[in-house]
Amino acid sequence: MGVKTMLPSYELGFYALVVTCAVVYSGSGIFEASRDSMNRKAFRDGIKPGWHYFGRKMDVADFEWVMWFTSFRNVIIFALSGHVLFGKICSMTVPQHRAVVYMLYGILAVLGSMGLVYLMIILSHCLVLYSVAMAKQKWLCYVAGFCCLASFKMEPFSSWQSGFVTGAFDLQDVLFYGGSSFTIMRCMSFALESSERKEGIYSIFDLLKYNFYLPFFFFGPVMTFDQFRAQVSTRELRRKDDEMRNIRVHALLHVGAIIAVDIFFHFFYILTLPSDLKFMNRLSDWSLAGLAYSNLVYDWVKAAVMFGVINTIARLDHLDPPQPPKCITMLYVFAETHFDRGINDWLCKYVYDHIGENHDHIMKELVATIATFAVTTLWLGPCEIVYIWSVFNCFGLNFELWVQKFFQQQPFAKLEAKMSAAMSRRIRAVFGAANFWAIVLYNILALNSLEFALLVTKRLLLTGFPVSTLSIWFITYCGVQLIKERERILAIEEEKCDKAKVE
Repeated sequence: MGVKTMLPSYELGFYALVVTCAVVYSGSGIFEASRDSMNRKAFRDGIKPGWHYFGRKMDVADFEWVMWFTSFRNVIIFALSGHVLFGKICSMTVPQHRAVVYMLYGILAVLGSMGLVYLMIILSHCLVLYSVAMAKQKWLCYVAGFCCLASFKMEPFSSWQSGFVTGAFDLQDVLFYGGSSFTIMRCMSFALESSERKEGIYSIFDLLKYNFYLPFFFFGPVMTFDQFRAQVSTRELRRKDDEMRNIRVHALLHVGAIIAVDIFFHFFYILTLPSDLKFMNRLSDWSLAGLAYSNLVYDWVKAAVMFGVINTIARLDHLDPPQPPKCITMLYVFAETHFDRGINDWLCKYVYDHIGENHDHIMKELVATIATFAVTTLWLGPCEIVYIWSVFNCFGLNFELWVQKFFQQQPFAKLEAKMSAAMSRRIRAVFGAANFWAIVLYNILALNSLEFALLVTKRLLLTGFPVSTLSIWFITYCGVQLIKERERILAIEEEKCDKAKVE
């Protein structure tokens, strides 16, 4: 059945009312739990004094968020402002050499922040993978690239390399492993694109310009080498209509999101509360479900803000970077679930689509997903929780295809053909609601803890059955219908745009 299937407006209004009431009710439970736990000794490390005019403490359990917007806020602003300033001057004077200016500024920024030894480590890996690229053998590029990535993700090689970098500051480990890991992914993209080039290979200078573009260096997103080279080589720098206005609007939205998250953390301790399972047992099933879901939403907001700020800088440089991840609120299928669109695009191009092709064959899809999540496990850093996360998400992605194939068989296909399009949409939304919570539970493993994920699963499926289980399933069904309605509207708008272009 088509995505443009419409439901009655009163039905959609009822769904919106149900979801709104459920969010308010669940949020009130989390708010009360946060207020009651403000002075608990178990939460002493995660809840600190916040903005004094709120009169409440603040959830500071996510040290990366706190470091980005407190201790390292001025450093980040200074470094990125310098990049924008030099890039603008270069774009106005010698646009054909702007990639060189980006590279030199990036190298100096990495040198100033992490030191000469770290820079030498990065350059040595670039040289190794460039040497491999000269052989123009894809399998060799994969083997060498994954070995280099493993050297930053597995012991004792990881500690051995990080031991060369002297000094100590709060974000040193994050910058070290972030810059190193993204460097390997970029070098692999360069090597794989070079192996497909018919005449010769790209120069080492092209690799350095690609790797040391500062906004992407430490935190991504990864833009594949072919896309980056095509965009950064453009000499005629022209902006689309209202492009600068859109950039300003997005910049203001990101600033607003940062302020909103800080305010939110004064009233909802969603990151600290799950650390005390005894306290979690006191919460209602609704509050526990809301807490699990809000952890995923926060992680999306965090990724959207981080990549959004970086993308704003890249757009000022006349690049078209990978977009921020799709909002977790708009997801109900595993195939669209990711928190880093750049890594997702990289995996799809070089692993998932390369093996799975059209993703219609069950065995090819199984091999493609296993290979993809094997690489993802290496990227995240092999450990028990990552293994569990990868197995569950790999299963979820394949299970979607198995269910789809199963219901395409007779008599299910004939039954769906006989029913109305609206009824088909409702039945699909029921399965989508179950899939939605599978996504939440599978991903809360990595974002929070295995114990918290098991507690939520037990409460929703066992001790809360049937009242909590069925009621939360129904509310999620209402949410999925609202998502489908948004998809319907977007599909109609896209069709109108395509017709306008043709005319």
